[in-house]
Amino acid sequence: MASVHREVERKYEPSAHTPLPSLDDLPDVSHVGTPAEQELEAVYFDTSDLALAAAGITVRRRTGGDDVGWHLKLPAGDGVRDELRVPLGRAKTTVPKALRAAVRVHARDRPMAAVATVRTHRTVLRLLDSEGRSLAQVCDDNVTAETPAPAETGSVTAWREWEVELVEGGTSLLDAADELFLRAGAAPAARTSKLARVLGDRVPRDSATTTAALRTGGPAAAVVHARLCEQVAELKLRDPEVRRDVPDGVHKMRVALRRLRSALATFRPLVDQEVTEPLREELKWIGGVLGDARDAEVMHGRLTTVIARESAEPAEPALAAVTRRVDDELHATHRSALTRALEAMETDRYFRLLDDLDHLVADPPWTPLARQPANHVLPGHVHHDWKRLRRHVAAAKQATGRAQRDERLHEVRKAAKRTRYAAETLTSLYGRDARRLVKATKRVQSLLGTHQDSVLTQALLRQLGQAHLDGDNGFIYGRLH
Repeated sequence: MASVHREVERKYEPSAHTPLPSLDDLPDVSHVGTPAEQELEAVYFDTSDLALAAAGITVRRRTGGDDVGWHLKLPAGDGVRDELRVPLGRAKTTVPKALRAAVRVHARDRPMAAVATVRTHRTVLRLLDSEGRSLAQVCDDNVTAETPAPAETGSVTAWREWEVELVEGGTSLLDAADELFLRAGAAPAARTSKLARVLGDRVPRDSATTTAALRTGGPAAAVVHARLCEQVAELKLRDPEVRRDVPDGVHKMRVALRRLRSALATFRPLVDQEVTEPLREELKWIGGVLGDARDAEVMHGRLTTVIARESAEPAEPALAAVTRRVDDELHATHRSALTRALEAMETDRYFRLLDDLDHLVADPPWTPLARQPANHVLPGHVHHDWKRLRRHVAAAKQATGRAQRDERLHEVRKAAKRTRYAAETLTSLYGRDARRLVKATKRVQSLLGTHQDSVLTQALLRQLGQAHLDGDNGFIYGRLH
C-alpha cells in the first residue's frame, strides 16, 4: 500500500561557492536546527521514450537519508506534487506494482528501466518555531548524476542546488525564503526535478499542449485543438486518481471523457470523422465502465443524506438496520464496479485508446473547414447544439406518463451538458457571453442531474425494499422512497 505525501517546495541554483544565507530571520523561525549530513543515491526509472519525464513525473528508488524507498512524484498543480511512497523491498530493477499502476496512463504497456542515477551529498537544516515545530527544511545539495550507456547518450553532470520544502509552515515562509535566496545570488531552478536537469533536451515535449494564439479571426482549428489538448491532459491527470481510489476521481475522469466526446461531436465537420467517430465510441465505452462506480457513489451519498434527515426524528431502531444494509450494498457495488473499471484500464483496448488520443492531439486530421476563421465557423456549431437542446425540451413537455417524462428529461440533461461543453470551448473568444451560456446550461444540467439521481435512487430503494423478506422493516424503505 502506497502512502501519499504532499510536497510543496522551491528549488534554486547557486554557484559552487555561494554561501547559504542566514535563515534565522525568516518569518516565524525561532531557531535553525543542527546541520545534518546525508549521502543519497536515487535511481530513476522511465520508459525508453521518457514518457513519464515528458509528463513531469518521476519514479525513483532512493537509498540513504531518512526517506529510503520507492518514490513516485505526480504534479498536483501550482508547483505542488503528490509523492507516493512504498517500502524499499528487495527489487532493484523492477518498479513496484502500486507505482506502476499510478503511471499506466503514461507508460501503458511499455517496460520501465533505469534512465539515470543521481548521487547527492546533502546538508539538511530544519527551520523550527518557538514551540519546536518543524516549519520547513532547507537542503544544500551537491549533486552528481549519470545516465547509462550506450556511449552516445551516457553522460555525467554535476551541480549545486538549494531546496526549501514546507513541513508545517505556510507559503509566506516560502515567499520570504525566495526573496532571501535570490538576494544571495541564487537563481530559480530552471527544472522542476533533478532528473529533468539530467535528461535536459532529451525529454520530449508533451503532445497534449498547444501554443497557438486563440482569436476570433484565427483558424477554427486552433480553438478546437486547444480544447482537445486540455481534456486529454485532464484525462491523464485523473486516471491515476481513479487507480488510487481518490474521492471524486471517477467523476472527474468521466467529465474529461464526456468533454472530449462532446468536442468531437459538436465540431465533427472540422475533423476527419473516419478517425474521430471510432474514438467517440471508445470514449463512450470507458466512460460507461466507470459509470457504475460513479452511480454507486452518488446513490450512497444521496441515501446517507436522506437517512440522516429521517434520523432527526424520534429514534427508530429500524433505521439502524436500514443504514447498515444501504452501506453494505452500495459499498459492495462500488468496490465491484471499481474493480471492473480498473480491469478495463489495464487492457490493450484502453491503452490503444490513449495512443489514439495522443495521435489525435499531435497531428489532428483537420478538414478544410477547420482552416476558416473561428468566428465564421464555431458559433454556428454551438448554436446547433442549443437548438438541439430546445427540441429535447419541447419533447419533454409533450411527455405522457412519469416513465416517459423521466426518460425525456434525462435527454434534456444530456443536451444541456453538450451545449455547456460547447460554450466552454468558446469562452476564450467570446468571454462574458459564452460564460453566460455556460452558467445557464450548467444550472439546467445540475437540476436535472439531481432529478435523475432521484429516479435511480428510487429504483434502488424499491429493490432494497424487498429486504423485509429478510427481517428488515420495508416501511422504512417506503418512507425513504
